[in-house]
Amino acid sequence: MSKIRFGIDIDGTVTCPTSLIPHINAQFGCNLTLDDIKEYDLTKAFPVDEKVFYEWYRQAEKKIYETSPAQQYAKAILSNWQKHYELYYISARNQYVTESTINWFERESIPYDHIELIGSHYKIETAKKYNVDAFFEDKHDNAVDIHEELDIPVLLFDTPYNRKPIPEGVIRVTNWQEANKWIKQLFPIEEKAD
Repeated sequence: MSKIRFGIDIDGTVTCPTSLIPHINAQFGCNLTLDDIKEYDLTKAFPVDEKVFYEWYRQAEKKIYETSPAQQYAKAILSNWQKHYELYYISARNQYVTESTINWFERESIPYDHIELIGSHYKIETAKKYNVDAFFEDKHDNAVDIHEELDIPVLLFDTPYNRKPIPEGVIRVTNWQEANKWIKQLFPIEEKAD
């Protein structure tokens, strides 16, 4: 029997949703906190020209990804899951950061079976291609779209920027321990008898 396969977003899901904020504050002289980020588009949280922001972001991207802290409990839970499930990371990151992304996973000792950087927030086709059984996401519209299109459970990691209403089948969780409890219910592991 093949293993259950999870599709997992990286930024704001495996990494802390606050990862970008110190970099933005240092570059743009802000004093933002996560609670200030009410929309996924970060440029709405402080006065900045979008073009200026994205030019800076593209140059700073590798450093940001390399220094992003993992969310609390992510490593322990994902390490435990790897014994029973396949871990497919599907991220909107661009392919030019593949090396720094893999280096981060190796350095943080976070297990993976596959990493796919698609350069787009539209993850439905990739999730479908890899036939994932559940998805983990922090972007509200992605979570809803993936659930509705693929009819799979999607765990949405709660942040101030994704608090719009969610349909049944999208499950809001506040941390990896909560995600683990849901996964135990949704995909129970059969203990092998000796």
